[in-house]
Amino acid sequence: MPPTLPRILCAVLALSAPRALAQSSTFVGTVINAVSRHPVPDVVITATSPNLEGEQTVVTDAQGNYRIPRLPPGVYTLRFEKEQYKPYGRSDIQLRLNRTRRVDVELIPEGMLGEVAAPFGTTPELHASSTATGVTVDQEFVKRIAVSRSSASSPGSVGNASGAATSGSTSPENGYVVDGLSFASASPSLEQAARVHGIYSSVPPMQPMSPAPWPQPVSVPSYSPPPPRLMPINGARFFDMYFKGYGVNPTVNTEEEPFSTFSVDTDTASYAMTRAYLERSALPDEAAVRVEEFVNTFDYGYTHPGNAPFGLHVEGFPSPVRKGYQVLRIGMKTQEVAQSRRKPSHLVFVIDTSGSMGGESRLGLVKRALRLLVDALDERDRVSLVDYGTDARQVLPPTSIADKSRLLSAIDGLEVDGSTNAQAGMELGYRIAAKHLIPGGINRVILCSDGVANNGVTSADGIWARVKEHASRGITLSTVGFGMGNYNDVLMERLAQVGEGQYAYVDRLKEAQRIFVENLGGTLQVVAKDVKLQVEFDEKSVSLYRLLGYENRMLTKEQFRDDAVDAGEVGAGHAVTALYEVKLRPSAERVGTLRIRYKAPEGGDSKELELPLPLTSLRPSFAKAAPATRLAYVAAAFAEKLRGSYWTRPLTYEALAELWDGVGAPLAKREDVQELGQLIRKAADLDKRKDRFEEFAPRDAMDFDRPPAPPESKTADTPETPPTP
Repeated sequence: MPPTLPRILCAVLALSAPRALAQSSTFVGTVINAVSRHPVPDVVITATSPNLEGEQTVVTDAQGNYRIPRLPPGVYTLRFEKEQYKPYGRSDIQLRLNRTRRVDVELIPEGMLGEVAAPFGTTPELHASSTATGVTVDQEFVKRIAVSRSSASSPGSVGNASGAATSGSTSPENGYVVDGLSFASASPSLEQAARVHGIYSSVPPMQPMSPAPWPQPVSVPSYSPPPPRLMPINGARFFDMYFKGYGVNPTVNTEEEPFSTFSVDTDTASYAMTRAYLERSALPDEAAVRVEEFVNTFDYGYTHPGNAPFGLHVEGFPSPVRKGYQVLRIGMKTQEVAQSRRKPSHLVFVIDTSGSMGGESRLGLVKRALRLLVDALDERDRVSLVDYGTDARQVLPPTSIADKSRLLSAIDGLEVDGSTNAQAGMELGYRIAAKHLIPGGINRVILCSDGVANNGVTSADGIWARVKEHASRGITLSTVGFGMGNYNDVLMERLAQVGEGQYAYVDRLKEAQRIFVENLGGTLQVVAKDVKLQVEFDEKSVSLYRLLGYENRMLTKEQFRDDAVDAGEVGAGHAVTALYEVKLRPSAERVGTLRIRYKAPEGGDSKELELPLPLTSLRPSFAKAAPATRLAYVAAAFAEKLRGSYWTRPLTYEALAELWDGVGAPLAKREDVQELGQLIRKAADLDKRKDRFEEFAPRDAMDFDRPPAPPESKTADTPETPPTP
């Protein structure tokens, strides 16, 4: 019998659980700005002592308060560091057994004349009942940060009453950005820790773990958790942003493989996250850009399929970029479900309320998004709330939407507090969902977080099987991301994929409105499960083809009819769009055949649909194609360019803007399409990357059928088999 979810999660949590310590001495205090006298949040405070194993590091909260608990008695040194402030250190602070000592500090902003400030006020010893708070940081996570402290600051930078500066540059190139604010980087490793979810730093040192491959309940490439890393982008750094790139699909010879098979994907997180990057004047990490999520963000106005399970739309035109190729758009729309016919739902929201979720762009936005959802639901629906910081708790039992005032009061009462225990939050959420299951209804756990990068979940291989098992019993999992910095895109996407839900990223209230209100039916009610698409290209008519995007959704030909292989879910009224580049032979008579395989929402045997792809669906030019087809191509080309695809090298931003301008009425006047044009222009201003292929494959002599081989890949004994960029 498989282990229970609690046992799996408890085993993982044991890696990061604090040891039970007999000691209970504590430092507390407040940090203020020496000039404005305002509290200073996000100050990194590090305590060291000969009696302390390692260090303890905490971060001040929004009121400038901090608390360093569970310390052994002894003589301590405290370091106070924050970007744009002069660092301060104080040594020889005596801390007695079972006492709380207050150390309040003023920090002087960088650029101000004068010495580093001494502590202000008194430093009395208190009993251990002090309620001063702070956000505690996992010390092992700090040690794993890519930029080591030893290279960031000199030993003399701490405890120097004359205010000696840390070594290293403080230019913008060594800065980073958090929710749009740029900071100088005086001590990168500590700056990175400043927004990390807190885990008590008194944990025993973690032993190195050999990364194990992910189990394969769904057909995606195996994954080992990436190491923490900085993303230097345009002179700014978003710290601890975790992404996994899957490369760019190759151009395939139909004589070698005429079948192209993939699982559908209705996620949109990549586009919203890219928008968040660009609006903070930075290009997204290339691994964060998923073409299909750009394309599927937009509504193409596909017609209602009527009584059929899907409405299919096919159109193509000559590629504006890739000479000799046609762009083929395949669109699929599911049946709409009227609000009156939607199934009743029980939604269990699992909300991250740990320290890093502070601010209007994080927990504040979560609360506003939940209020929108409550207004969109009706009396058939119930909502439960779970939050997790240091511990998980049920904030609200299953409550009918009819009791709206109680729901809104519980939402408004969510507050940031403590460290991160996402395992406990998910465990409690699933337990509530299972206990109050609505047979035949919508039963969904929705995880809202700024990322769960350092909670141990990535090393718990068994969690995927358990999430999948819950999904098979009718409890699906969706994930919604918030905030920039300390964000794990890999894990959030993977959880939703295995949990048979959607993955979205909310960077603004309008995005929450789109997900939770405008697309409510599709977000909640699944109308087709395990949806797979397969195109069989006619070898006599098509010589080469390439699928744009869906790299992490690719399936083999055999997996198309293997019902044991999971695939994507599609909600009511959802649309899925895929684009191919195809090279036709001179004697072409047809493109090929499209097949769709799917199951009913309740499961059971798969059904299969088949549709011919005729040449008559191809238009003579981009301008002659329908506006929806043009818009889909512009979205895909924008994503391809952002991720540095070899095939978009000839496409300048100026040319891309012209294509956007050619989308035409009525779509061009839509707000989201206008925004796409603005993002293209923003990227054009920011993108200073050099063409990585130019040295060995000049653009003027570009081969449009196969990518070039980098010089280092050629050897005397190995035939030239260039990698696909």
